[in-house]
Amino acid sequence: MSASGRGGGGAPPPVKKVTLQTDIECLVAAGAAADRETARATFARLREALSAGQVRAAEPDASSPVGWRVNTWVKQGILLGFRFGDIVDVSMDHGRVPFYDKDTLPLKKPGLAAGVRLVPGGSAVRDGAYLAPGVICMPPMYVNIGAWVGEQSLIDSHALVGSCAQVGARVHVSAAAQIGGVIEPVGALPVIIEDDVLIGGNTGVYEGAIVKARAVIAAGTILTGSTPVYDLVRGDIITPTADRPLVVPEGAVVVPGARAVTAGKGADWNLSLATPVIVKYRDSRTDTRTELEAWIR
Repeated sequence: MSASGRGGGGAPPPVKKVTLQTDIECLVAAGAAADRETARATFARLREALSAGQVRAAEPDASSPVGWRVNTWVKQGILLGFRFGDIVDVSMDHGRVPFYDKDTLPLKKPGLAAGVRLVPGGSAVRDGAYLAPGVICMPPMYVNIGAWVGEQSLIDSHALVGSCAQVGARVHVSAAAQIGGVIEPVGALPVIIEDDVLIGGNTGVYEGAIVKARAVIAAGTILTGSTPVYDLVRGDIITPTADRPLVVPEGAVVVPGARAVTAGKGADWNLSLATPVIVKYRDSRTDTRTELEAWIR
């Protein structure tokens, strides 16, 4: 898979990160004794690098069993911004719409040169999130700090891309879908959505779950880092472990399902638990249906 395939192509070349990483780690080690102004200035540098796509909270790593590694120092740096920020008045419309937030966490202003389509109507993107050229944001939606959204992806109405989540290129995050974050624990992978994935409406992907390239997650499906997924095609149960989150295979088509409860009174009461089920793997017919979104671009 290409580098863009696991988190968005078109990014600028990496900045020299060693000094920034070292500065953040020193501040974290100092804890409450860290110099406040130094911490704020260091966080501002990190936020600028995140916003430009020069550093990432997680990135592809071929040596990792799941294909990704977390950059703990980046997540630690984001927490510095929360810790050392002051709550200020950030109200809108001359104060008629009141908001109050940390002064270290302003909204992102991509500018026309970024090539991002941010449609009017109540959306918000925090600075420190990366939106690649061609991204479309349909109102209202929200992208949190540390998130990465790859080129030509669509974030639809009422959708969330959580803090540090990594969304690949040409991904469709449908209306009301929730792509969870994961800032803490700092060593945990955030949610990863690779290239060409379709995330259906009212879907939730949480707790560091990984959705591999070209998968289709049907409307209403809930995936967490500890959710088992039943693969009817291959006859397997994909079970996360303590050191390996849920990984949805490439091209899998996942739908909401149910399995019977056999323990305790479950059988007597005819109870069942919701569970995601792989019913097929993506083919040309699936591709044709998911290409329909091109008409809105």
